[in-house]
Amino acid sequence: MRVITKQWLWFVLGAAVVLVLYAMTRLVHLTALPIFTDEAIYIRWSQIGMRDANWRFISLTDGKQPMFTWIMMLLLKVFEGNDPLFVGRLTSVVAGMATLVGLWLVSHELFRDKRIAWLTSVMYIIVPFSAWYDRIALYDSLVSTFSVWSLYASVLLVRYLRFDTALMLGMVLGAGMLNKSSGFLTLYFLPVTLVLFDWQGRDRWIRFVRWIGLAVVAAVLSQVFYSVLRLSPFFHMVGQKDNVFVFTMTEWFNQPFRFFAGNLRGMFDWLRHYLTIPLFLMVIVPWFTRWPRVRERMLLYLWWLLPFAALANFAKILYPRFILFMTMPLLIIAAYATVYTWERIRRPFLRLVFVAAVLVPSIYITSFIVFAPKDAPIPLADRGQFIEDWPAGGGVKEVVTYLTAEAAHQKVNVYTEGTFGLMPYAIELYLVDNPNVKITGIWPLPDSMPQEISRDASVSATYFVLNESQTLPSKWSLTLIGEYEKANREDHKKLRFYRVGVLPAALP
Repeated sequence: MRVITKQWLWFVLGAAVVLVLYAMTRLVHLTALPIFTDEAIYIRWSQIGMRDANWRFISLTDGKQPMFTWIMMLLLKVFEGNDPLFVGRLTSVVAGMATLVGLWLVSHELFRDKRIAWLTSVMYIIVPFSAWYDRIALYDSLVSTFSVWSLYASVLLVRYLRFDTALMLGMVLGAGMLNKSSGFLTLYFLPVTLVLFDWQGRDRWIRFVRWIGLAVVAAVLSQVFYSVLRLSPFFHMVGQKDNVFVFTMTEWFNQPFRFFAGNLRGMFDWLRHYLTIPLFLMVIVPWFTRWPRVRERMLLYLWWLLPFAALANFAKILYPRFILFMTMPLLIIAAYATVYTWERIRRPFLRLVFVAAVLVPSIYITSFIVFAPKDAPIPLADRGQFIEDWPAGGGVKEVVTYLTAEAAHQKVNVYTEGTFGLMPYAIELYLVDNPNVKITGIWPLPDSMPQEISRDASVSATYFVLNESQTLPSKWSLTLIGEYEKANREDHKKLRFYRVGVLPAALP
């Protein structure tokens, strides 16, 4: 009894430490990075859906499944009145917490070693890949959640052949499909878990048939969940959107492997940056060893490699976040390799050096992500999107602050370059409910300033936000109030804020 109590005390202590570390890396300075264009879209959709039940499937209008926005709707309701950007990003924080728990369970189920399970959890917390995306209001953190829990349920199913596990797997698969089309990959690769199947014994074929039956139950249940989307008249938009990012089979056969090599190089480069080189090495080393738990390691490698190769082969458009969920099994492998190597180092000092060499680079990069995200050494593809180029929301906070102050005592008109995306959604998040503010998006910008803007300016204070273009059309006549660097370098794009008519007081 005392032994059990002591074990539970150590478990509770470990869980508490892990949770504190997670909270520190995810919640501290959560809104320090300016809003990203896709964040503005998803949060705005969630605001609309929260207030009008007729628009709960609003994400389907752009071909995106609604699960992430549904969860965000709930959190926006619970934390109503708080900064919508904080609440939106909190959705990813919550998803990351679920992923953290799932990784602990998967690693413990596979290796039956709490050291590996806890180290996997710590690696998830400190690795730059998860630290970056758990702090941004995008679908991808939640994709990782459903991927990890699908893996866990799949492992339980193949080992224990229980009907309740099949139901659990079906619900998790279905939820993943309701979140993003990549959730279907988990279903397609379900037979991979048969590497864990016990082929010994006379009843092996009976058990195999039973697994097939239970897998079918899970697959059917997942499709029942996914069919909820058919209630929306915009369901067909999902397929259309998928075709923008992924080759159809017909397109692929016309030009097979056209982008495979380039995609693969880019994806491995993102892995190297986001996992860090030491962790990446710990992932590779077990591949060439005869260490124990061969089947478990094979499952984890395949759970990463198969979707990785599929995406490299069929992707038209790629971003680093698309491979986030695929890297989750690699963290378990890295933890396994670290523990196994640590056991074979006899000198305490060398053990300390080894562990530091594996973990410190991740801690170093993640410290930038938390405290100075604009300076974080992340891949160039993401620096462009989130920090330096037009999708980054540098200057939005300042413009919203200024407009809020102006609208406190007068009617204000705001025109933005763009009708979908960062503009006008980033402004709408904060000001759409203000009766003194009218927000209008324009795209594309005409050569001459629209008469509507001139009419509004003759009646009340009127402003214009230029974001994607770096210069006004030649026949527009506006007064610059302020301009904001997207990054810490002068040669990157800026957000510019103008007044139509008389120049007001300078921006605070």
